[in-house]
Amino acid sequence: MTVWLLMSDLSYRKAQVEDLEAVVTMLADDQLGSVREKVGHPLPLIYREAFERMSKQHGNDLIVVEQDGGIIGCMQLTIIHGISRKGMSRCQIEGVRIAKSARGGGIGEKMMKYAITYAKSKGCGLVQLTTDTRREDAHRFYERLGFIASHVGMKLDLLDG
Repeated sequence: MTVWLLMSDLSYRKAQVEDLEAVVTMLADDQLGSVREKVGHPLPLIYREAFERMSKQHGNDLIVVEQDGGIIGCMQLTIIHGISRKGMSRCQIEGVRIAKSARGGGIGEKMMKYAITYAKSKGCGLVQLTTDTRREDAHRFYERLGFIASHVGMKLDLLDG
């Protein structure tokens, strides 16, 4: 297990398959995630299959955050290389979650600083994220960190209908 960065009392590393149950539990632990995810023991195979696909894709990392030997946070960081903005690479931040027991202590801000440092180390000139329109607390949090709601994101769910 390689620890990529130690910041304060938190450590960050690429997730291993053994971490999936903790990650999915965090993803499911809110009003929106509880209907999007399926937590169980054993964890449904769909998560392991998705993790294996991600692991094969260069520049697509599921990061776990540890404190005192336990996983308390996660986020997916994906490097996107493009032609626009003079060939600028960007880092997409997705699936940011903090365990309920660890919320409110500034961990989210530390995670975003880590994500920005990670993006810079990969040569990115921009970090971007999407957040559900119903997550008003998250919007305020990201705006406080300097993120600007500069675009309108749209999604087309291919599994409905």
